[in-house]
Amino acid sequence: QVQLVESRGGLVQGGGSLRLSCSASGRPVRIEYMGWFRQPPGKERAFVAAITWNGGSTYYSDPVKGRFTISKDAAENTMYLQLNSLNPEDTAVYYCAARPYGDVSISPYYAGAYAYWGRGTQVTVSS
Repeated sequence: QVQLVESRGGLVQGGGSLRLSCSASGRPVRIEYMGWFRQPPGKERAFVAAITWNGGSTYYSDPVKGRFTISKDAAENTMYLQLNSLNPEDTAVYYCAARPYGDVSISPYYAGAYAYWGRGTQVTVSS
């Protein structure tokens, strides 16, 4: 089992920045991807970014490309999402997720392949 805890969300003005953290703990398992998803109020959960366990490859959704950066500190079992140039459309609950090794044909964008989820951290961007 893996426990994931997100932190460092908050309230920020448009154009500002935040850095989210995701800490992993529990029984060690082999993880293929770590990812960030978000759920705006009244909308479906959507992919934001993902990173391979060794940090060698990253993936981003179109709305965040060039503004957000995903990274990972393997030694401390911590993943980060740097959010820059924030706008009110980025307001959402942000979830950390982990995907075990499985079907390699499944896209890293697919939420259903992620087996472990944090409880979320709120990011609110004001006008």
